[in-house]
Amino acid sequence: MCEDDGRRVTSRQGCAEVGRLEAAQPARAVHSQMGGYAALHPVGDADSRRFRGRRLRYHAGRDAAAAPRPASLAQRTWRRRLHDEFARRGCEPIDDPPLEREHEMTDDTRCGGTYGSKGERGSSFAPGKTALVVIDPVNDFLSEGGADWDMARSTVEKYDVVEHLKQAIEGARERGIDVLFAPMAFTAEDYENEELQRRSGINRMMFEKKMFLAGSWGADFHPDLRPNDDEIVLLPHKGVDVFETDLPGHLERLGTTHVVIAGMTANLCCESTGRHAMEHGYDVTFLRDAIGADTVAAYQASIRLNYPLIGNAVLKVAEFLAAVDGAEPFPQKGDKVLGSDHLKIGTVEEVVEAKGDTPGYIVVPRGLVFERETFIPLDAITKVGGAEVFVNVPRLFVAKMPWNEPPTSSTRQEKLGPPRDQVVNLYGSRSPSANPSGTQP
Repeated sequence: MCEDDGRRVTSRQGCAEVGRLEAAQPARAVHSQMGGYAALHPVGDADSRRFRGRRLRYHAGRDAAAAPRPASLAQRTWRRRLHDEFARRGCEPIDDPPLEREHEMTDDTRCGGTYGSKGERGSSFAPGKTALVVIDPVNDFLSEGGADWDMARSTVEKYDVVEHLKQAIEGARERGIDVLFAPMAFTAEDYENEELQRRSGINRMMFEKKMFLAGSWGADFHPDLRPNDDEIVLLPHKGVDVFETDLPGHLERLGTTHVVIAGMTANLCCESTGRHAMEHGYDVTFLRDAIGADTVAAYQASIRLNYPLIGNAVLKVAEFLAAVDGAEPFPQKGDKVLGSDHLKIGTVEEVVEAKGDTPGYIVVPRGLVFERETFIPLDAITKVGGAEVFVNVPRLFVAKMPWNEPPTSSTRQEKLGPPRDQVVNLYGSRSPSANPSGTQP
């Protein structure tokens, strides 16, 4: 939210976008991100109150009404980015503890070492903890006459992406799952002032093809994929990562642990956002038939090679909705077992529950794919639905896993590695430079 001379402007109108605050009149701008506030307080005389080229003071605090709690990795990252941006523009931090820098890291979770769904029992999508992020469902990609239609149509038509996106959005709404829309939009300032067309190959292509120009038909939502009035429309991403917008703040506020990604394009925005979400501890699922790309090769590389490793599941829309509806989030005898690349591993022959420190597992008998029985740990099963079980290892690598015998407490302990307090040097001969005293993160 921005407050300008008594006017209330929503973030959908872009007033609060970082790097775009152009407070040309005496004003107090309040930018809500990550569950906190960044307030710009004018300093000095009236002339100094202009944002561009003038000195402002920057305060990064939390909503006073919110219950205090430790800042998450996403919050700390966002505050650090705010701090750096405003410092670059001549601001100083006030009334807030010093922002933590990368070289001060002393906790594994701040290096991407956490999983938001830890401790959850079962393998399903809880509506209250799941969010569907629909990336760039706009005319320039998905409608005939769009600036990128000549390239995107190869996969959009082949995989019926618009219809599957519609099914995913409507299915999520019916099941009480939050749907967040993540479009792009560029203004003249993005190119004249920030020179984004010189930043990367994809930025150059979008510039030359006049893609996602702010306020245009091409930047508008496909007529079958429009957000409802009460649904979240994110600030525009200017590159290939939706996590560089206000997405982290909304996920934090909603209590999301499972992020489901659909939209455009497979090898760029969808993949980058999924990578970033995973690094921030989210359980990531990609909807393979609700995602398109500029070429079939780019699409196949993402869903067959990259998604299965950076996400926990690659599902069809129908499979995702079946998993949400699933009354039994645990594998059953006879269920089909698929890898994270959506290729069949086999069928569940037996389910063995955990006992004490001994892990539980499923047994997949030998067959055409594998020449031996495979004992897959229960905690490798990430999704169950519609008599299908999804394992978070691609089928290509299942035979390389040490799953040729039932897991035991001792084999699990070996995989856990040493306790932190028993480690002298984290990397064998060296410790991180961030910890010159020798203490381990």
